[in-house]
Amino acid sequence: MPENSDLDAEQLRTMYYYMVLSRELDRRIWILNRQGKSAFVISGQGQEGVQVGAAMALDVKTDWLAPYYRDMAMVLAFGMSAREVMLGQLGKAADPSSGGRQMPSHFGHRAKRILTGSSPVTTQVVHAVGMAWAAKLKGDHAVVLTSLGEGSTNQGEFHEALNFASVQRVPVIVLVENNGYSISVPQSREMAIRDVAVRAQGYGMPGVVVQGSDPLAVYQVVAAARTKAITGGGPTLIEAKTHRFTAHSSDDDDRSYRSRQQLADEKKDDAVIRFQHWLITAQLWDDERERALKARVRHEVDDATEYALLAALPAAETMSDHVYGYPPA
Repeated sequence: MPENSDLDAEQLRTMYYYMVLSRELDRRIWILNRQGKSAFVISGQGQEGVQVGAAMALDVKTDWLAPYYRDMAMVLAFGMSAREVMLGQLGKAADPSSGGRQMPSHFGHRAKRILTGSSPVTTQVVHAVGMAWAAKLKGDHAVVLTSLGEGSTNQGEFHEALNFASVQRVPVIVLVENNGYSISVPQSREMAIRDVAVRAQGYGMPGVVVQGSDPLAVYQVVAAARTKAITGGGPTLIEAKTHRFTAHSSDDDDRSYRSRQQLADEKKDDAVIRFQHWLITAQLWDDERERALKARVRHEVDDATEYALLAALPAAETMSDHVYGYPPA
């Protein structure tokens, strides 16, 4: 991992905290799904290093996120609470993303500058470019970061958004979290290129590849892209090579297309474990801190679970809100 990070010791420990919190909150959500209390899960386990490294390179007071459905660690590091994430997962009325109307993992929080996503993949990239263009026209000192999987880069919206972003030199960062699978299809059957980042050449913007299990490397490339964007240099396409440790979703069985040995090999590159070892080597972490962190995270996950389970569901009479322009008969 890079040694010349500008993050201080407390920020580095905070980075690890968000990675661990996301991992444990994600695991709890799977348990709730198996108990019949959560209808659908789409997991970010394995991608925490990318997401936390990227989020901590941004300014939560001025910048915006347009995340995709695996970005639990990213939205937590950007300001959402475990309670708010769980409210959305269980479809409760107080869910800040949509008041319980969106599918789970469609993260959004207006007060935290997080744009809620839409179920069709890649639409968030178009929205992010539009937001960044508006920021440029208004003279705001802001950058928009949007993320997506590598399979989504085959959609037409990806081309349209990046082409417009480059022509208009808007302050946007497009982060591809390449976990190697587009649902059940490996990258070799999705595209005839090894690195998605090479597609940046066709739009006249930089394309950067980074190892996603190294959150500090991700932090550095995103920080550099942000500096470039905010000083008028235009967009950057970043591809983070990462892993997906679960099935595509709770409706998928990855054993049909990924062997258990292959999964075990991928887990050897776990960002959470790698970063913990790095902190220990840098004398920034020890067993006592690890025990305290586990207790803190366990309390937060338990609290978020209990809070969301007891929270009210949306009232039946609000079912048509934000759907029709006028009340239905």
